[in-house]
Amino acid sequence: MRALPFLEIIDRWHRAVLILATILIFGASLANTPAIARAPRAVPAADTTAHRDVGEPIIAIISIKSQQITVYDAIDWIYRAPVSTGVKGRETPAGIFAVVEKEKDHRSTMYDDAWMPHMQRITWNGIALHGGPLPGYAASHGCVRMPYGFAEKLFNKTRIGMRVIISPQDAVPEDFSHPALTPGKALEAPATDLATLARDAMAAVKEADDARKLAVTAAREAASATASLQKLEKLKVQAGIELASLNKSAQGENSDRGLKARAKSEEIGILLEKARADAMAKLDEATRAKENSKTAELKRASISKAASEQKLAGEPISIYVSRATQKLYLRRNTHKPAPDGGGEVFEAKIVVPVNIKDPNKPIGTHVFTAMGRNETGLRWSVVTISNSDDAKNALDRVTIPADIIGRIATASPRTSIIVSDEPLSSETNYRTEFVTVLSNQPQGGFITRKPTPNTRMAEDKSRTEDGFFLFRGNGRLQTDPSGLPGTYRARPGLGVSERERAW
Repeated sequence: MRALPFLEIIDRWHRAVLILATILIFGASLANTPAIARAPRAVPAADTTAHRDVGEPIIAIISIKSQQITVYDAIDWIYRAPVSTGVKGRETPAGIFAVVEKEKDHRSTMYDDAWMPHMQRITWNGIALHGGPLPGYAASHGCVRMPYGFAEKLFNKTRIGMRVIISPQDAVPEDFSHPALTPGKALEAPATDLATLARDAMAAVKEADDARKLAVTAAREAASATASLQKLEKLKVQAGIELASLNKSAQGENSDRGLKARAKSEEIGILLEKARADAMAKLDEATRAKENSKTAELKRASISKAASEQKLAGEPISIYVSRATQKLYLRRNTHKPAPDGGGEVFEAKIVVPVNIKDPNKPIGTHVFTAMGRNETGLRWSVVTISNSDDAKNALDRVTIPADIIGRIATASPRTSIIVSDEPLSSETNYRTEFVTVLSNQPQGGFITRKPTPNTRMAEDKSRTEDGFFLFRGNGRLQTDPSGLPGTYRARPGLGVSERERAW
């Protein structure tokens, strides 16, 4: 092996030192790079279920701070799981929502056909809960991503109208009582229970159907009898013509032919009288059957309407009190499909002035929910997501009208009362429960989306018998820029497109 020249040894050593120095410098720069510049490690998409028999979900609370969803039934929490909310600039809005539509296998029309399984929509401009990847931090475009398995489990348990609360901080339901929520009036049992009305409605449907069939049969028989009568009348006329002709002929009416013609005419006359009586009886029977059918149909319609109204009366109502507008709003789900596709129709009574003590003082945002029944009526909880004032003081400051107090006294579980500084969001429409967002929190994932198209609000002619309004189209509210309480303007209408339903 030849010996290396001294200069070549020095050159190789010099290059090795330079390479080592470069490696050390690069390593030091990585070590000194701020942690925020590195992607956080992904966390396992784990979820937890309470160790007991779980009931129907009533409230889902999402904490933006903790990136966690907790779902509650009438007793306590039942499910917990990590989530991923909106990134900076597309933040998931903090506020009060409800599930308005469910779709098992949804594909985004905005984000490259992205798969969003077990989607539960909470606004019509595209905010929803759905299964998705969880990197361990906020990473969505405004929706709430949940573990895939958890999203499926929750999807199979919820119903349209389930309350969804998105809170900037951690929040939990706390037991709550207040005179306004327990007016001292016993729950009134309906005059006729729903099961009885349902049975009566089914019986009335059968009775109406049987009466209709009898009317059809009677009308058919009357028509047949009338046709037979008309045929005999023609034969009677022909027999009379033949007899008259024989009388004028040489044979005469006493001839053999004349006698036969007379006998035939008399026989037809007897048959004709019998046919007239039969036709009259059949016509009378058909008339009675028709009237009976009308009566049975009116009875069916009346009982069906009563059953429908009784069922609707058992639905929970939602009440919203806005300090911004000094108004109280009522709403309930009809469970009738929306005529323009997607979601269900909500009835609403929207113009109810309300007195709020110290109206210029913030009141916070509080959600009072009837979790179930107890010996005095309803058992309530409260969730506060903006505590400008505590929940008791907030409710103390509101003078709820007497007729609304009556509705609360006879309300059913899952009824809710929201008291808030905020006005209703313009995303509140005839296919939603209440939508409100906290104005002091980021709303990038909300305001960057196209608003739901505008249509007219409820009209007096659409008022139902119990004082509710039925929205005809996308009724929307938006406060005037001046911020004056009770001042509204309509937002410009926008055409409906598939992109508006994207995420």
